[in-house]
Amino acid sequence: MGSDQKGKILIFGGTGYLGQYLLKASVSAGHPTYAYVRPIKPNCSDPSKLQLHNQIQSMGVTIFQGELDEHEKLVWVVGQVDVVISALPVPQHLDQLNIISAMKESGNIKRFVPSEFGNEVDRVRGLPPFQALLDNKKKIRRATEAAGIPYTYVSANSFASYFIDILLHPRQNSHHVTVYGNGQAKVAFTYEEDVAAYTVKAATDERVTNRVIIYRLPRNIMSQLDLISCWEKKTGAKLDKIYVPEHEIISLSQVLPYPDNIPVAILHNIFIKGAQVSFELTEDDLEASKLYPDYNYTTVNDLLDICLVNPPKPKMASF
Repeated sequence: MGSDQKGKILIFGGTGYLGQYLLKASVSAGHPTYAYVRPIKPNCSDPSKLQLHNQIQSMGVTIFQGELDEHEKLVWVVGQVDVVISALPVPQHLDQLNIISAMKESGNIKRFVPSEFGNEVDRVRGLPPFQALLDNKKKIRRATEAAGIPYTYVSANSFASYFIDILLHPRQNSHHVTVYGNGQAKVAFTYEEDVAAYTVKAATDERVTNRVIIYRLPRNIMSQLDLISCWEKKTGAKLDKIYVPEHEIISLSQVLPYPDNIPVAILHNIFIKGAQVSFELTEDDLEASKLYPDYNYTTVNDLLDICLVNPPKPKMASF
């Protein structure tokens, strides 16, 4: 399947935070696009679920309804498509083993992209709550490889809109910002629409078969202090910085109950340890902006300009 072929793409988790971006990117790229979602019960009284399903269908997406433990249905559904992309949230990461089993039985899948979209799990380590999450992602990688299913692993690093909202609170017009550690660790930000667009490109590109693609976009690598400084210049307002030292973050990761300890450990890994840029990219690594130089990705600077007019309202992302 070459990059110019419009293979059929099935997305798990299509109603979630990143999943909706992936559906739009797949449709925009001209792929026949499918979503596997939980069934809506006949007496469902939640209008938002019905509205979301209608929105997805209005985009031209075909919806399959089912649970992740319905093996025969999964085998049939994956048998209809060429590419499977999973954007399932953290609590369902290991449920992807069911998808892998179905793909192995169907035998027709040309590419599987498991739900990762964060740090490069085979090359970084984190505090125990985050490491447990990374280990689950590694289990899915190893199971995919053992099943002999062609794959593409995506290390998209930090969702830009999501973390701009967390770090700068643009909707609240806040004059205070929290800085984790000394604020100098470099972070690789990627706008969610670009995460989705690059992922769809990579999932149908022979060059990324059985490879890891890393989204380390040159103009989007910056520290917390860089981000704060940019925002101050655009707003003309000086922000009061509240520094949270590393030892406090580590302590919180140890005393907070699950799953509250996970975001704290993630903040430590990204914004204090700078894990996303802690290793050098070699000639063997695939970096998205180099692999697709003609794609004009959105810079953090662009996003901050957008925030001045229309601050982001992201839902909870799945790390």
